[in-house]
Amino acid sequence: MPKKTFTEEERAAIQERAREAQAEQRRGARADTEDEVLAKIAEMKDSDRAMAKRLHTIIKTNVPELAPKLWYGMPAYAKNGKIICFFQAAAKFKTRYAELGFNDPANLDDGTMWPVAYALTKLSPVEEARIVGLVKKALG
Repeated sequence: MPKKTFTEEERAAIQERAREAQAEQRRGARADTEDEVLAKIAEMKDSDRAMAKRLHTIIKTNVPELAPKLWYGMPAYAKNGKIICFFQAAAKFKTRYAELGFNDPANLDDGTMWPVAYALTKLSPVEEARIVGLVKKALG
């Protein structure tokens, strides 16, 4: 039997991204998708939902120039249409922690090697302050 290239969860994420791209084309890149992001957060399991809601509030409050949008079915935050950072729920890929990730447009460069993803198990004021700093740094 041939080995599967993608897991069921990965295939579902790819299909979600395709639907998101089609929706973006239909409504135009300027459309506000915050309601869609909040609806997707509301569908998450309890611990992921609480963390995603808090992360959304942190980013919207402290870095309002980032626009919320869906990316592979997860909350993401973009500037000029480019995804800067994203939240990945632990339940999405059956991992033991959620993740805050940064994409290539994020200016987190630190020498020749730097982290672009962070495991999240809870959000205390210490983590929240660090997230604010990271997201602001990502914008340059």
